Amino acid sequence: MMAELKLGKLPNRTPVKLTLSIMPDIEDALLDYVAIYNTRRGVEATPADLGAAMLEQFLANDREFIAARKLMLEERAAHDLAAPSAKAREARA
Repeated sequence: MMAELKLGKLPNRTPVKLTLSIMPDIEDALLDYVAIYNTRRGVEATPADLGAAMLEQFLANDREFIAARKLMLEERAAHDLAAPSAKAREARA
């Protein structure tokens, strides 16, 4: 029995287009990963499919990023609540 790959089966979702430039050695490794993934999973995933899933998994598991982002979102929400909206300013004018 073969060991499971770290990346699980991709969920169905509507993508947002993003273009990245990567080094040739990263492309080679990604294409190899796609070939192995497709063989083991019996699917036809593309480099874009797996690249997006890899990025999602990386962001979901970076504890420092998660903590910093939580703080940033809390600060943004507090600022948005404290700052009067454009409509409120117009209504007072």
